[in-house]
Amino acid sequence: MICLYCDSTTSKVVDSREISKGIRRRRECLKCNKRFTTYEIIQTKSVIVTKSDGRVEQFDEEKIWNSLNKACAKRPISNKSLNKIILDIESEIEFSGKNEISTKKIGRKIMGELEDLDRVAYIRYASVYREFENIESFTKEIDSLLSSEKNKSKLK
Repeated sequence: MICLYCDSTTSKVVDSREISKGIRRRRECLKCNKRFTTYEIIQTKSVIVTKSDGRVEQFDEEKIWNSLNKACAKRPISNKSLNKIILDIESEIEFSGKNEISTKKIGRKIMGELEDLDRVAYIRYASVYREFENIESFTKEIDSLLSSEKNKSKLK
């Protein structure tokens, strides 16, 4: 790494930590002793997302992050758990070998993860994803969630 202050090429890593798509490193120049931060980002292949109306756009993890944040607002869910959901989706895309995925598949994956993680966040996400038209369809989804929870507890 080249020092931002003195252009020296000798530095040492003081601290490293993982971020959503790579590694953040805090470095110290061995010549001028000033510190600077570098980011190593994992470069993935370009993925196309097919929307339900037929439009296509680039995969954008920020959109998933925003929707998860809204669904999980004021819930006891860590950012690490949300990052794991995004990384699981990205891994699934990577291992599929395809460069195209539908928003429906992404939505189903998120709902599956949220159902196991937090039922309130699941219902919040489902209310937008499934576009409930009335209170009856909303109630039906909650009843379905409650009955599946009862079945899970009976199996234990």
